[in-house]
Parts: sequence; C-alpha cells; structure tokens
Amino acid sequence: MNSLVLQAPEQLVLREEAPPKAPRAGEVLVRVHRVGVCGTDLHAFSGRQPFFEFPRRLGHELGVEILEVGAGVHLKPGQKGAVEPYLNCEKCIACRRGKPNCCVNLKVLGVHEDGGMCEFLTLPARKLHICDALDFEQLALVEALAIGAHAVARAQIERGEWVLVRGAGPIGLGVMQFARQRGAQVIALDVNPNRLQFCRDRWNVSHTVLGDQNALEAVRELTSGDLPTTVFDATGHRDSMNGAFDFVAHGGKLVFVGLHRGEVSFSDPDFHRRELTVLASRNALPQDFKNITGWMENGEIQTANWISHRAKLAEVPSLFASWTRPESGVLKAMIEI
Repeated sequence: MNSLVLQAPEQLVLREEAPPKAPRAGEVLVRVHRVGVCGTDLHAFSGRQPFFEFPRRLGHELGVEILEVGAGVHLKPGQKGAVEPYLNCEKCIACRRGKPNCCVNLKVLGVHEDGGMCEFLTLPARKLHICDALDFEQLALVEALAIGAHAVARAQIERGEWVLVRGAGPIGLGVMQFARQRGAQVIALDVNPNRLQFCRDRWNVSHTVLGDQNALEAVRELTSGDLPTTVFDATGHRDSMNGAFDFVAHGGKLVFVGLHRGEVSFSDPDFHRRELTVLASRNALPQDFKNITGWMENGEIQTANWISHRAKLAEVPSLFASWTRPESGVLKAMIEI
C-alpha cells in the first residue's frame, strides 16, 4: 500500500506500507479515492502545527468507498462517503453532552493518528457519512466546509448583521459562504490582494478590505462607523488573532476558527468596556456533516470553484512545498489516490 508520510518538517516521502487488516466489529475498510489538502497539512509540513508529532501520515479530508464491513455494521461495500476524522471517546464530559468535536481524548486523523493519504484505511463505521449522490472530490470537501458551517452555527448570526471574516483561505471562504446563507452582510479581509480578487470575482463577496494599516478604518467606514457585530478570525496567526479584538463592535462576538501555537492577548479594560463575547470553534459536529452533504445534493453549495490544484499521490512529494507558498495560488489542492 502506497502512502505519504511526513517524516520531519518539510520531509514528505512516498512509503510502502502493509495493507490494513480486515475490519473488526463496528469498523469499515475503505478505499481512499480523494484527499483534500488543508491548512492543517500545510502547517504540519512547515512544522507549525500544534498537537503534532513526526512521523505522521497526513490527510483528513477524505472521499472514500467502502470495500468491507465488520460485524454489526449496516453499510454495504460500494457505498461512498465523507469521513468525519475526529475519533472521540464517547465517554468524556464533552461526548456525553453531545460535543464530540471537543472530546477530552480526541484523536484527529492526520494529526494525532495516521491519516488518509494512502490507498486503504480502516475506520469506525460511525465516522462515515454516506452519500452516493456525490462524487469523491465533493465528498473530500465536506470536512473543510463543515468547519466553516460549525463556526457560523457557534456565532448564531442574525440576518442583516455585518460579519467580518479575517483570512480568505478555504476555511475563511467556507465561513463567508455560510454567513451569507444566514443573511449576513459579509466583509472579507486578507493581506493577499489575489485572494480578495478571488472573493470578489468568484465568491460574490462585495466588500473586501486589504489587511494593512488602514484596514480598521476601512471596515469602520463600510459599517457606517459601527464595526461588525461578529468577527471570525480564520488565519491562525498570532498578530491577526490579537488584532481581531479591535474590529468587533460594542456588544459583539469574536470567533477564533484558526489555531495558533501560543498565547492570544488583549486589553481587558477594552474587552470589558465593550462586553465582547469570545468563542473558540473546533472541528465540526456530526450534524454539520449531514447538513453539508444535504446542501451539496440539493445544489445550495456549489463546489466547482473550490479546487485549484490537482495531483496524483506519487507527484505530491515534489509539489507539496510549492503549495505552502502564497504565490502558488493554491486555494484547495486535491490528491487523487
């Protein structure tokens, strides 16, 4: 079985592994057809991913096909699905309260455990979301979209409110899409002019702001001096996350979707004066996956604009470093297994 393993920062190699064993009770053996590359993978490659140890097989955005099922599994070989890559314990306080995405003992495929950049994978059947109507590339996009959908659900956005999304990468774009779905007026902010052009031309985001020293005043002007009532930071960069507090209106919410290896700081008097609410958004819930596949099926989510780069598994070691550079123009790279 061929797989891609990150041996150390910036050392991605193609490796031959033994095929996985037959699925046990409650498990499925799947054939991996497509793997989406996300910011988690790019940060891991660069050595900037929290909770990460080397060596590790990457890959958690997966479009798969069932090959074999274990005892007690009511699925069939040949069915297609998206993988929910969050392996939760089902016993801790978070799991008992219906929040498996932030399980105390959570293991994420491709981060804490070996992921899906390989030909075959054995998974708990409960982590497979079946949807035969979608193709494998669409299925591999479900997890990334679920991240954005979960963040927007956390924020409880109201129709007509101003929403600022800092970071126009794949996660930020997903947040924009679902904020608009809820009727928000969306502003995209990024330091990369090309990404902002993409937001205007292909994402139908009317309001974009370049992340420079004039950004705060530009956002203030767009909102008639009020500032956005909800701000999402999808960058995972310390300076951006620290600075995001300045962009939130009095009584507003700040949602951290991106993850930073370190501390975030803010002025407590200013925080209290505006009575801000700060939320973390981690991963996604099973219902988010069900919602995404349903919206894809009925045409509410269009996926044609998402994939910017494609490659075969054997080509990836020579290409991956280029995908980490902004000038490459990568929005979403898709690996064909």
